Amino acid sequence: MKARVYVTLKKSVLDPQGQAILQAVSGLGFRDIKNVRQGKVFEMELNGVSPEQARQEVERVAREVLTNPVIEEFRCEIEE
Repeated sequence: MKARVYVTLKKSVLDPQGQAILQAVSGLGFRDIKNVRQGKVFEMELNGVSPEQARQEVERVAREVLTNPVIEEFRCEIEE
């Protein structure tokens, strides 16, 4: 079973790297892009667990290890 965790800054937190990317793509002529927010993706493989167990374990890892809950939020996807 595979899992992906997407970690992004909360909407209320400024994203200077996203703003730098926006300026770069605008300078390259991509005028329709109005906002960029950057983040991280973590891919994991789990063995011998049910989908519900996998979700619980991955969410716990995301909460306790992968994110700073003050400024970041996460979303998990589980693939069987």
